Amino acid sequence: MNSGSVNKDERARSGSSSGILYGVAAFLLWGTFPAFFGLLDFADPVEILAHRVVWTLLLMLIVLAFAGRLGSLRGISARTWLLVTAASAAIAVNWGTYIYAVVSGRVVEAALGYFINPLVTVLLGVVIFRERLRRAQIAALVLAATAVVVITVDFGKPPIVALVLAGSFATYGLVKKVVPLDPRTSLTAEGVVAAPFAVGYLVFLGLTGAGAFISSGAGHSLLLLAAGPVTALPLLLFGVAAQRVPLATMGMLQYLTPALQMAWGVAVMHEDMPASRWIGFVLIWAALVIFTTDTFVASRRSRRSMRSSAEPEVPVT
Repeated sequence: MNSGSVNKDERARSGSSSGILYGVAAFLLWGTFPAFFGLLDFADPVEILAHRVVWTLLLMLIVLAFAGRLGSLRGISARTWLLVTAASAAIAVNWGTYIYAVVSGRVVEAALGYFINPLVTVLLGVVIFRERLRRAQIAALVLAATAVVVITVDFGKPPIVALVLAGSFATYGLVKKVVPLDPRTSLTAEGVVAAPFAVGYLVFLGLTGAGAFISSGAGHSLLLLAAGPVTALPLLLFGVAAQRVPLATMGMLQYLTPALQMAWGVAVMHEDMPASRWIGFVLIWAALVIFTTDTFVASRRSRRSMRSSAEPEVPVT
């Protein structure tokens, strides 16, 4: 193997490693969202969603302006705008559903959705991108699927909120994988698509006096404004990770978010958590241990193989 190929492979591994770090950071931040959005229960979920869209877009426009990248929006092709529109629709559905779940006291059900979501993400990776799984990864996914079944059966009814969250975010991740834009431009473009609807709704609330932004006091107004940066940061991190990490790996990393959210729902909001749900929770973490161990071992083998391939051959005299 020549040095060019080795360097290329090393760069790919380095990009994947940094992508995993970005992904972990994004999912940890999302795991803390119930703490923030629970503070916004003074407003209607649709109004919260509209503010989330508007302030996220404003923040991203400022970020692009400081980076000298505002012109990148003008160069987006029609095909890319279609992809951006699909991503914007998927994330809007996800945001709105999640906000509704938190302010209505259904954090555990929302966590169930994000437990299901990685399975959908991995399925998309295998079916659409032909990503191959090792045996241990398959075993981890089977175990995780069993956990989801246990939790769903315990729930006792179709978990509509959970299913919508899982499907919408898996779709968003799929589209982000193929959008040919850097994360900052992509997120800004998604806001450009959604902003007319959000602004129109906020104007309507203002004209009818039904909005909470002004009527609920300065503190509540600041909380709604904060929805912008709170939303943008993990999405930017996720956008970087989605372009560097295989969907199968992203799918397993996503379990960090529902684990934290379920802990919040049980420990802070005191939602019901019977023994059967705890069994499902333990199965999920067992799947994560299997997957993480397999990934670590495979990474060490790959590095060892690359080092041996890069060693120069000693000429025979």
